[in-house]
Amino acid sequence: MTEARGSAGPSGAAQARYAPGTPCWVSLMVHGLTATQEFYGALFGWEFQPGPQQLGPYVRALLDGREVAGIGQLPPDRHLPVAWTPYLASDDVDVSAETVRLCGGTIGVGPLDAAEAGRLAIGSDPSGAVFGIWQAAAHRGTNITGVPGTPAWNELVTFETASVAKFYETVFGYTQEAEVSADFDYVTLHIGGHPVAGIHGVGSALARDRGPHWVTYFEVADADAALALVTDLGGHVLGPAQDSTYGRVATVTDPEGARFALIEGPR
Repeated sequence: MTEARGSAGPSGAAQARYAPGTPCWVSLMVHGLTATQEFYGALFGWEFQPGPQQLGPYVRALLDGREVAGIGQLPPDRHLPVAWTPYLASDDVDVSAETVRLCGGTIGVGPLDAAEAGRLAIGSDPSGAVFGIWQAAAHRGTNITGVPGTPAWNELVTFETASVAKFYETVFGYTQEAEVSADFDYVTLHIGGHPVAGIHGVGSALARDRGPHWVTYFEVADADAALALVTDLGGHVLGPAQDSTYGRVATVTDPEGARFALIEGPR
């Protein structure tokens, strides 16, 4: 179990424009859009409104009327892994996408316009982990942080940190802070001196059926109560909650198998 490295902003803050490289949005593509809305609505208290439909049916999740995340529906013939995907902010998604390619990554979708909301691309790093790139226009990204039901942290789980951290540093301008430990391979990515994301190298412990992947942590008021609710709603708990410096953390999946983490901040 990895440790979350802090929250995305002050309690209940309405996020201003995100600095390039900062995770600014999370999105999930699923097969059953209605059932998925019911799961996350019950778990996090989200409500939903329609969003841009360029990639098919899509809704934005709202908390207290402010945008938190997106959920879209996969075409029936697309048998892709169901996973939460973080979007990293960019001032020019076309330039960022080309840099991804030049640095050994791939771009699978876009760049393309999402109506008046902004411009996006979806790609993968050289290890295969999928992420999005977002150039904001009308839609800046997640508009509330620091309260239960909002994204608190994004972490890449991969084989080893050194090479892939260099990729993200080159593409998005991060500075790196490595964990000083012989048996813990972890790098925190900073923008403007602030931690914004992490990379955790787990070596052979990486599940072969998943490969390198990003994990989104969502804040909850009570981790143990949230785990019980996940089970009641048809999701799965992958391990008991564990206490860390950054709070009480557990990893779960929704009913379609999308993996994410829950974090209850220190009291």
